[in-house]
Amino acid sequence: MQVEKHQAQSPDVDANLDALHRDVYANNMAPYWAIDRKVTNDEDRQVQQGRKAVPFLWKYKAQVEPLLYRSAALIRTETSERRSLVLVNPGLAPQRATTTTQYIAYRLNDPVEIMPPHRHTPNAIRLGLTGTQNFTGVEGESVVFGPGDLVLTPHDTWHNHGNQGNEPAINVSVLDLPLAETLNSIAFEHNYTEEEEGRRISRARQTERFAPDYSARVYSRGGFLPRFVSHQRGAGAASPMYVYRYAMMREMLEKFRDWDGSPHEALMVEYVDPTTGGPVYRTLTFFMMMLRPGEKTLPVRQTSNITVIPFEGRGTSVVGDQRFDWEPFDTFAIPGTHWYEHHNRSDSEPAILFVASDEPTLKALAFFQKFGKNANGDIVRLS
Repeated sequence: MQVEKHQAQSPDVDANLDALHRDVYANNMAPYWAIDRKVTNDEDRQVQQGRKAVPFLWKYKAQVEPLLYRSAALIRTETSERRSLVLVNPGLAPQRATTTTQYIAYRLNDPVEIMPPHRHTPNAIRLGLTGTQNFTGVEGESVVFGPGDLVLTPHDTWHNHGNQGNEPAINVSVLDLPLAETLNSIAFEHNYTEEEEGRRISRARQTERFAPDYSARVYSRGGFLPRFVSHQRGAGAASPMYVYRYAMMREMLEKFRDWDGSPHEALMVEYVDPTTGGPVYRTLTFFMMMLRPGEKTLPVRQTSNITVIPFEGRGTSVVGDQRFDWEPFDTFAIPGTHWYEHHNRSDSEPAILFVASDEPTLKALAFFQKFGKNANGDIVRLS
């Protein structure tokens, strides 16, 4: 159909523009033009999403813990395989996302409570907070873990969670679920079976195929890698070491306590795939950071989205123009491009922070940038 050439402009420009915009949206399209010089009509802003994650702090003792225990009293595993509290960023609500790419959820397991196996396309980790008998079975390796221990459940690996102890146990999960959702690649499976005498049998718990200390036995000696075992575990696209013990991480941080460290990141140690030296996942990476007594970092800003879970100590972080006073097991979100800095308020004890970042995703896409301010306040490129 030939479109007639536009003639003289109507004197009622505003009314015609309103009608044009209504018709554009009614036909599942969007305008990309400016009608004046106001910021709201900036062409570049028009192609950006309206919803964005904001810096935010969730308090464990005041908010999360009481709700966990209330949910445990009311929600039974006989009717629900899940009983977790998801941290929803106010800037992204109602989407269940803590940052643009990360989903964080706290879970309380009652004594001797084991959920059935499942698997999904998103990658996940569990960080133990309380209790010494948290349980995660991953691809036939039964992992019992305690405070500070990091457990992987890579994408497409069968796994199940629970608690083998006689006291409640709490852990926190980090998943790249919002990223997978954006890419329309989420899938879940719950019908776990094993082959027995040529038949597929449904099971409520995985049969152990590896020793409980398999990850530690094979991978916990840095610089040494056994060649007589297969390292292609699960789908083969993540670290084959499924548990990283806090005692080893804490010991390493302590060994470097007297080093200068980074003025922007203090002492930070990354969890890595022992077969490659790279991040444990291609989408997310994880760190422990030590702030020594009284230590304060210089401001830093990066394009990656970060969540921080203080594990030891108390302190203050400034994210953008907001101040967050934190203590153990809180969580706070640092969306990409926000300036932030951390301060350990104790003059005698270190503060330990667990950090999750989508840095590998941004590096793979060549979107990663990192800047800092030096002692003079000048901005310098860090990466």
